[in-house]
Amino acid sequence: HPWLADHAVMGSVLLPGTAFVELAVRAGDQVGCERVEELTLEAPLVLPEVGGVQLQLSVGEPDGSGRRAFEVYSRFEDAAADEAWLRHASGALVEGASAASFDLGVWPPVGAAPVALDGLYEGMAGLGLAYGPVFRGLRSAWRLDGEVFAELELPEGARSDAGVFGLHPALLDSALHVVGLGG
Repeated sequence: HPWLADHAVMGSVLLPGTAFVELAVRAGDQVGCERVEELTLEAPLVLPEVGGVQLQLSVGEPDGSGRRAFEVYSRFEDAAADEAWLRHASGALVEGASAASFDLGVWPPVGAAPVALDGLYEGMAGLGLAYGPVFRGLRSAWRLDGEVFAELELPEGARSDAGVFGLHPALLDSALHVVGLGG
């Protein structure tokens, strides 16, 4: 997909971590779990310049609380049948939606202080994390009581693809940039 080319680290194209979220969301849809409760990225998935990758996603049986474990594995498409699969991610899927931790009717949250975003993406590029325009969706942020709140937006050219995802990977990836703002 064209937005993958915008997610490069030191010359390699990586499957964005948010694509693992999309895989987990789709798996949850298949087994009646509305929420990804936990996701641990264990190893990057480097996409080959030539050829493809086989993906394997497994979802376990529900435990006593309705929680289901899941795991994501890959290997190159031309791998021998006995070649091991590499685990990239694991986590948990659960039934039911989570409640918001603040009043969604007030934006930005009362008392939140604006956070300056000047130079954020340039600073990331200086660390070897080059983000293309689709992945630069963080528009504004505020900090309140150890939490960071943010506004995100896909660029006009990426909005037509948004409906094919549970949550557009570039938009979620942009939300993760908030981590660098503290809180």
